[in-house]
Amino acid sequence: MTRRKSRTTHFAVCVDNRGYPASLELHKIYRVLPDEDAEAEGDIRVIDESGEDYLYSASRFVEIEPPQTVRRSLLHASKAA
Repeated sequence: MTRRKSRTTHFAVCVDNRGYPASLELHKIYRVLPDEDAEAEGDIRVIDESGEDYLYSASRFVEIEPPQTVRRSLLHASKAA
C-alpha cells in the first residue's frame, strides 16, 4: 500500500480476504485508522466486520480517495454504527 497523504480519515478496499472471510468482505470499503508502527511493519489498521479495529497485511487492501458524497456517507455510517 502506498504512503498516505495527510488527511484525517482514510479508506481502503479489501482485495484479498483469504483466511479472514468472516472479518473482511472482498471489495468492501473499510475505514483505515492511522498507525505508523503498523505501516512500518507493512500492516494496516482497519475497522473490520466485528466493528473493532484490527491489523491486517497492507497487501490485502488498496487505498482509495472516494468522491466527497461517498466519503460523507461512509463517515456518517461509521458514526451511526
